[in-house]
Amino acid sequence: MAINLEVPKKHRALVDQAHQVAMNMLRPISRKYDIAEHEYPKELDMLAAMIDGLSESGASEGAGATGVRRDADDGDKKASVKNGANLASVTSVAEMCWGDTGLLLSMPRQGLGNSAIASVANDEQLERFKGRWASMAITEPSFGSDSAAISTTAVLDGDEYVINGEKIFVTSGERSDCIVVWATLDKSLGRAAIKSFVVEKDTPGVKVERLEEKLGIRASDTAVITFTDARVPKDNLLGSPEVNVEQGFAGAMATFDNTRPLVAAMAVGCARASLDLTRDLLKEAGIEVDYDRPAILQHAAAAKFLQLESDWEAGRLLTLQAAWMADNRKPNSLEASMAKAKAGRVGSDVTLSCVELCASIGYSEEELLEKWARDSKILDIFEGTQQIQQLIVARRILGLSSAELK
Repeated sequence: MAINLEVPKKHRALVDQAHQVAMNMLRPISRKYDIAEHEYPKELDMLAAMIDGLSESGASEGAGATGVRRDADDGDKKASVKNGANLASVTSVAEMCWGDTGLLLSMPRQGLGNSAIASVANDEQLERFKGRWASMAITEPSFGSDSAAISTTAVLDGDEYVINGEKIFVTSGERSDCIVVWATLDKSLGRAAIKSFVVEKDTPGVKVERLEEKLGIRASDTAVITFTDARVPKDNLLGSPEVNVEQGFAGAMATFDNTRPLVAAMAVGCARASLDLTRDLLKEAGIEVDYDRPAILQHAAAAKFLQLESDWEAGRLLTLQAAWMADNRKPNSLEASMAKAKAGRVGSDVTLSCVELCASIGYSEEELLEKWARDSKILDIFEGTQQIQQLIVARRILGLSSAELK
């Protein structure tokens, strides 16, 4: 099956629209909400309504968090190549993060919880949770990237699950309508018993304890949420309620195969913002980046810029590949982790290096370069850290289980 990693023709209008939104709506309010941490960006309501309208009309081609889904089999069309919802999502998300990553994460109904629902919900659940804003609650005080260590419990009682536990670093935890909560049905059965549940925010026993003050993505609210005997309808369990020990953690981890390319795309967009501005500032300083001459024959700053840009391009291509594979129903766990690892690291390297290349302008609040350096750091951490992604890649390449390679 051939793959062309240029932006597909049918998605170009969408990408152009996202770029215009990033430039004209997000950039102008970027600094305002970076300073006013925890204040809700009201300007996003109109933008979210526009996106909802495009989705209803089909004009968005499945872009955004709710577009992340594996298409059904096509029967006789299995051999055809698709550029579908996942590719539309990563390309549009990258453009929006060229504007502002924190504001993109604050967009109503475009949270990572929405991605989780779109990834694994059945058709009835997709319809029932349509139009809701979902945050995602995985991390707990006792662990970071090791999702298998989840201790939040979900115990079936009649037609409801009773959930108890504490979740930290819940993006949009205060603003969302509902939360996708990862919990274990039976701790003794290990990873296979971990399931995700959609929990309404007004459920008795659900409490937002506090909001975190953070290094970056300050426009996005990040909450600590506790669950005390919170009762959830059993139909709110996403995917199969069966515990398949042979399948292990694969059911829950399927969510990450679709959301990790999204986070990689965020890093790609934020890093490109830094590169674009740095190129302009270098030019103003009399340093022209020449793509027709070897880097070694150019100014040291230009040579460094070319190296950063080549690293960025590798991250971008891996991200597009992971999304394309999801659109074409190919297993992409390895590629999703490779994309997240490369783009996450490159995002941090590029944005911080651009601060350095631009000296005092980069370090001051005169431009957004220092902000992008702060924002990009989280993209190398959440949805699985750099180190976890490298561990997953090693396991896949070597054919080893999580027990065999820790």
